[in-house]
Amino acid sequence: MAPHNKCCEDATHNHDEAERGIQYSLYTKINTNDLECLNEMVRDSGKTVFKAWENRLNRDMFVQSDMDEELLFNIPFVGNVKLTGIIVIGDSTDAHPSRMRLFKNREFMTFDDVACEADQEFELQKDTEGVLEYATKIVTFNNVNHLSIHFPSNFGEAFTVIYYIGLRGQFTEAHRHGVTICNYELRPNMSDHKNPLSDNVNSPIA
Repeated sequence: MAPHNKCCEDATHNHDEAERGIQYSLYTKINTNDLECLNEMVRDSGKTVFKAWENRLNRDMFVQSDMDEELLFNIPFVGNVKLTGIIVIGDSTDAHPSRMRLFKNREFMTFDDVACEADQEFELQKDTEGVLEYATKIVTFNNVNHLSIHFPSNFGEAFTVIYYIGLRGQFTEAHRHGVTICNYELRPNMSDHKNPLSDNVNSPIA
């Protein structure tokens, strides 16, 4: 029989893991079909780093840059997101990204576009377990339908490796407004606009 304290520790750990899994579930709100990663060595490998919290340490699914160390993710959501935090798990070597730049609602950026000022930038530390969270500016990232993440550099390797990108925040369904059809009356129909005074005028005076 396991000691009581051990059971409590396990229960607390499982609860914390479940809570973190809920917090980092925004990957389920990504329009995966239109998600793209520029300069990835293997096509569509960039999509695999957006995965469940419990799979964050899975080293079988990762993206590696191709021509140089840069990676650029274009991430469309199926609704509106209030983004509050990001976790990046990289390689234990110098292939871990060293900087991260965020761009809000600028659809399908290219490397020619990243010369403009980012909405927020971070200096990254090596994180192989997912213990470091980078908090975003809540006012800036309060209404996001498209997020671009640019990793311009790493710690000195010729290529960059990323295993997991976790997005924390709140999701709101996109509102779809239907077209309202109105019929306007071009010529008034007198029968639809009866005036009670006319009846009094036409009535004979006793």
